[in-house]
Amino acid sequence: MNGRHRAIAAAFRIMAATGADRWSRGFAQGKGVILTLHHVRPAGPRGFAPNALLEITPDFLDAALGLIRGEGYDLVSLDEALARLRSPKRRRFFVALTFDDGYRDNVEYAWPVLAKHGAPWTLFVTPGFADRTARLWWLELEEAIRALPRLELALPGGRFAARTGSEAEKDRAFARLYWRLRKGPEAILLSTVSDLARQAGIDPAALVARECLPWETLRALSGAPGIAIGAHTLTHPMLAKQDEATARREIAESKARLEAELDLPIRHFAYPVGDPGSAGRREFALAAEAGFDSAVTTRPGHLMPEHAGQLHALPRVSLNGLHQNEAALRALLSGLPFWLRDRGRRSDPG
Repeated sequence: MNGRHRAIAAAFRIMAATGADRWSRGFAQGKGVILTLHHVRPAGPRGFAPNALLEITPDFLDAALGLIRGEGYDLVSLDEALARLRSPKRRRFFVALTFDDGYRDNVEYAWPVLAKHGAPWTLFVTPGFADRTARLWWLELEEAIRALPRLELALPGGRFAARTGSEAEKDRAFARLYWRLRKGPEAILLSTVSDLARQAGIDPAALVARECLPWETLRALSGAPGIAIGAHTLTHPMLAKQDEATARREIAESKARLEAELDLPIRHFAYPVGDPGSAGRREFALAAEAGFDSAVTTRPGHLMPEHAGQLHALPRVSLNGLHQNEAALRALLSGLPFWLRDRGRRSDPG
């Protein structure tokens, strides 16, 4: 956990200790919240685990859903969340659950917990992961740095070199290289990670096959009670880094491909990565043009009444694997962290 995450954890503890996560609900809490999840699986050995923020344990998911129910909040589908968002009537605070990418552990470990609590959920699927043709590049990068004792790369902005012998060195190297690559063109990011994967003997397709659900399982899930399938582009690019024709194809054809493969309507979309550098006004317009009822970002925040007019730029709140505790969850559900960030003003989705 880096300094930023330690500061966030401390803020959550202060909110819990002062009761601010309870008394602030009247002014900070929205109509509801959409939660973002990725992996759900038992905790493994820790150490060098830069993508640990993307995974929570089944036990934490169970505790989180129990707390949500215990607070009197409603667990709803995305369709129901949109209906409540559009309604002028004030109803109970609601929580909608969304899972990005289509990981195997969502079925093996998350689904039994969700069924236990009667919680509907949406699985955002990238067809390229089911095809084994798209890449989990962030995981390739982690596996390569885990395997290599040193990094030596010639990048457009200059040479990148780092020792990766110890876990601490691997953590520093991952953070430096990850954010340097994220800031540049996606083609350079993918090429660089491919080079490291080759050096480390990593098979990207095998990595996707290990982590992601195949088509046969997705077909079995489609139409199951409580489960909705949404689209997550064809190949999981950062859309704002692509030209308009590519972004349009990634959005529209992911919908068409899933509908053809699963024989059901695909009404909801999630932007890969989903931050302002990955999805903006152009992408919001393209998602609406493609015929989606809604599209979700990863920009953190609650659903406010004004989001009824911004259905293709909806915020979500991540259940972060580095903050798997009651204090963090209560703070996020209260809305106070986002109210404080915005100083009580509503943020612009653009």
